[in-house]
Amino acid sequence: MNDAIRAAFARANDFTDDRPVYVIGAGPGGLAVAAALRERGVRAVVLEKSGSVGASWRGHYDRLRLHTTRRLSSLPGLAMPRAFGRWVARDDVVRYLEKYAEFHELELITGVAVTRVEPAGPDWVLHATGGRRLTGRAVVVATGFNHTPRLPDWPGRESFPGELLHASAYREPGPYAGKDVLVVGAGNTGAEIAADLAAGDAARIRLSVRTAPHIVRRSVLGWPAQRAAVLSRRLPVHLVDLAARAISRVSVPDLSAHGLPRPGTGLSSRAGQGALPVLDVGLIDAVRKGRVEPVAAVESFEGGKVVLADGSRIAPDVVIAATGYRRGLEDLVGHLGVLDDRGRPVVGRRTKRGRAAHEAPGLYFTGFTNPISGMLRELGIDARKIAKRLGRLAAKEDAGVARETAKAP
Repeated sequence: MNDAIRAAFARANDFTDDRPVYVIGAGPGGLAVAAALRERGVRAVVLEKSGSVGASWRGHYDRLRLHTTRRLSSLPGLAMPRAFGRWVARDDVVRYLEKYAEFHELELITGVAVTRVEPAGPDWVLHATGGRRLTGRAVVVATGFNHTPRLPDWPGRESFPGELLHASAYREPGPYAGKDVLVVGAGNTGAEIAADLAAGDAARIRLSVRTAPHIVRRSVLGWPAQRAAVLSRRLPVHLVDLAARAISRVSVPDLSAHGLPRPGTGLSSRAGQGALPVLDVGLIDAVRKGRVEPVAAVESFEGGKVVLADGSRIAPDVVIAATGYRRGLEDLVGHLGVLDDRGRPVVGRRTKRGRAAHEAPGLYFTGFTNPISGMLRELGIDARKIAKRLGRLAAKEDAGVARETAKAP
């Protein structure tokens, strides 16, 4: 090996490289990508707008636990401690992310918000707070699936005299003791908040449902739903729908008499459209006992009341909107033609390109899907694939530099 090749090899494994891969976001996805890149000798710098890792996790409601098992939720290179239990609590997830960044000695810069990224020849320029202009060989956007709370623009909502908040602002049931509460949205967040309120002292809890969700037990006879979901991804959709329907009829009671009928479409078919099943953490019992009352979807607000799709009017004290989030990527990358009409990244097949953007070589995304097999598990898979691709590109680039250097007189 001549001196030029040795120098190129050293650059590929030099963590002081002034053309790092910039990772935007210090949540699970960003940390996993940075760790996987570091393992391959590619310098990665994580930029986080808040003051710490796992900012979104810190803001979730108190009772939240992973709906996926500890063993299938660890990120690459560090297992979650067994002491966390099977269903890991929110605070333990935060502790794990802190330990993960420390264990992998990640290069993390907090308090820096990236506002726009642009290609600059073979490199990328990031515009950040404080007038910073950062140049890197690639960019990985990991700002998260739950980025910007989405509150529907219901007609008349400004006139509602009660309290109206997004689910992102909900923490625990104490403030709602003695109150009539309407939770809007029957996804996992809405279902869990309704169950949490039912365990507290709220006077009345109603759950607004537009489309009846698939409700599944977190585990059946000790077999976690996540493992079944992982296996189902390799099976035809119609077979998964049939199997899920059979399991549901055995493990989940019919709640039709309580206003929550079984859905008419298959579980896997719905998941393919982005509607994940609701993992039961108390909703079934709360509905059966009458503590949570399913009602129709919210249409508007009128005369201080909430108008539902069936024409009825109710007057809750509090409305909690579990109505999802936007990705919030328009300002950051919207000018690059890499977003679809719903603001989601348009990427290549993960198995071939590692979540790389079609129209912007060197730009990658992770954490912008919500797979039935578990977000953290898929983030780990994405991280390895992105790192593998970028590692190969870095090695190829540095080998080219070595060849040019060797030719020089």
